Amino acid sequence: MAEAEAKVHETTEVTGKLVRYRTQDGIAVLTLNDPPANTYSYEMMQELDRAILAARMEEGVQVIVITGQGEKFFCAGANIQMLSSVTPEYKYYFCLHANETLSRLEQTPKLVIAALNGHTVGGGLEVAMAADIRIARSKAGKMGLPEVSLGVLPGTGGTQRLVRIVGKSRAIELMATGELFDFEKGLELGLLNHIYEAGTGAAFMEQVLAYAQKFTLPNKAARAVGRIKRSVQTGAEIPFESALALERELQQQLFQSEDAREGLNAYAEKRKPQFKGK
Repeated sequence: MAEAEAKVHETTEVTGKLVRYRTQDGIAVLTLNDPPANTYSYEMMQELDRAILAARMEEGVQVIVITGQGEKFFCAGANIQMLSSVTPEYKYYFCLHANETLSRLEQTPKLVIAALNGHTVGGGLEVAMAADIRIARSKAGKMGLPEVSLGVLPGTGGTQRLVRIVGKSRAIELMATGELFDFEKGLELGLLNHIYEAGTGAAFMEQVLAYAQKFTLPNKAARAVGRIKRSVQTGAEIPFESALALERELQQQLFQSEDAREGLNAYAEKRKPQFKGK
C-alpha cells in the first residue's frame, strides 16, 4: 500500500498548475486547468506531455481520462493571444510539439477517454479526437473546428483525425464552413460515443469514471484492451497485410499472459475471470 501511494506521489510531481494529474482505482485523470476556457499554451502542452508519460509509465494505471476544469469548457484550443504575439517559427514548433503530444496520447497502449464537460472547439476538439472514446455532457456546449475564420487550418491533427472519423466530404465541409454544432449532432456524426445527462460537471465526471471503471482490473483484461487499441490505431494507418501481421504479434503477446490463461480457464470453469494485468 505504501509503495502504491509513493507511485502516485511521484507521478503527481511531474505535472504543474496547468494540467492536474490524479489517480484513483486504476484511472489517471488529466484535467486541463486554465479556466475559463482552458486554452493551451506551449507550457500547458509540456505539462500534458509529462502527464501522458506519467500515466503511461505508472503500472497501476489502466485507463486515462482527460477533461477540462470548470463547467463551461473542455478546451477552446490554442491560446490565440499567445499565437498572435509570437513568430511564425515559434508557431510552427508549437504545433509540432502539440502534434507529438497528441500522438503520444493516441499511441499509449491504455484506453483514453475524453470527458467533454463543456465547449470543445478548435484545438480542444483536436485533443478530444486523439482519445479513443469521447463522452459529452448533454447540452453543455458546442463543438467544431472554426480555424478557417482565423485564416488558418486545424493544425494539431484536426484535418487528419476528423476525416478518419467522419469521412472526406463531411470533414472538408465541417472545416471549410467552420461550423459549431451541439453535442447531439456530434453524436450523429460519430464524433461522440455517448452523451450523458448530468446536471453538474461533478455528476458528469462520476458517470464518466463509473464507465471508465469497466475497463480496469479485475473487471477487464486491461492488457488486452490496450493491445486492441494499439492494433486498431496503428493497423488503420498501414497496409492490410501488415496490419494483420501486427494483430498476430499483439495476440501472441497476450497468449503468453497470465490474464489470457485466467480468461480461458474461467470460461471453461463457467466462472467470472479475475484479471490481474499480468
